[in-house]
Amino acid sequence: MSLIAVIDFETTGLSPAMGDRATEVAIVLVEGGQVVDRFQSLMNAGVHIPAFITSLTGISNAMVAAAPDAATVMTEANRFVGATPMVAHNAAFDRKFWEAELTRAGVTAVQPFACTLLVSRRLYPQVPSHKLGVLVDYHRLPRGGRAHRALADAEMAAALLGQIQNDLRSRHGVARPDHALLMALQRCAKPAVRAFMAQYAGA
Repeated sequence: MSLIAVIDFETTGLSPAMGDRATEVAIVLVEGGQVVDRFQSLMNAGVHIPAFITSLTGISNAMVAAAPDAATVMTEANRFVGATPMVAHNAAFDRKFWEAELTRAGVTAVQPFACTLLVSRRLYPQVPSHKLGVLVDYHRLPRGGRAHRALADAEMAAALLGQIQNDLRSRHGVARPDHALLMALQRCAKPAVRAFMAQYAGA
């Protein structure tokens, strides 16, 4: 099975285009459904963390003041990932910060992103919400650490990825549920998912 990097950021807000910055990043390397390595660090981007963000994440201004600068952390994170394809839950969010923080560090992002949120909407339409915590509870997956901390959320997203890959094998007959399939599935129109999966399984 090929290696996949599952990433999660904690940030000061929703949009790097509006000046929001990352405060923490975690990456979990998964191979064959097993976690094989981890990277996690707070980072100091030199910006103020609003009080409501601290109450949500537990990450304070004092914590990031003692952390390595953002460029150093992002350079190390990019080296850790290399060319490994990436996965995140709500990947549009994490991809924006990955690309923006790497650009600030003078590095070009090259990794393709797949999204467990988009894939889950197609595979599990019966779930009332496709938030990460709801999906983790729905599938009875383990929760570790505090939610809205990067490593705990990356670990949960990795567990959800494993569930998705298992279901693609057992329910849809896909021998190799790789990153390329996830990328294709997340772009598939919801009414066409059954036909898409039948075609992919028969290929």
